[in-house]
Amino acid sequence: MHDPSAAPAEPNGPAPGLSRNAFTQVPIEIVISVGRARPSVRELLRLNRDSVLPLDRRVEDPVELFIGDRLIARGVLEELEGDQAGQMAVRLTEVTDLSDGF
Repeated sequence: MHDPSAAPAEPNGPAPGLSRNAFTQVPIEIVISVGRARPSVRELLRLNRDSVLPLDRRVEDPVELFIGDRLIARGVLEELEGDQAGQMAVRLTEVTDLSDGF
């Protein structure tokens, strides 16, 4: 029997009893891409400790942030100071519109 006081399930929304905010605490892995390398198989087989693999970007070029295959932002690498000195971080310079797919 149908309970008229129960909230109906939204077609593409959360199940009854779950709020949209229930998922805001789920961690998401973001991959930071600093560049790509395209060595030949011969060059790849010659790699060893202390080999240098040139990338297609310069140090001052922006990095790209991805969730899965989706580009979500661009930014620049920075080194943190204080208690976190030496740790890398990304300062965002551009963020895509996340409202249409996340």
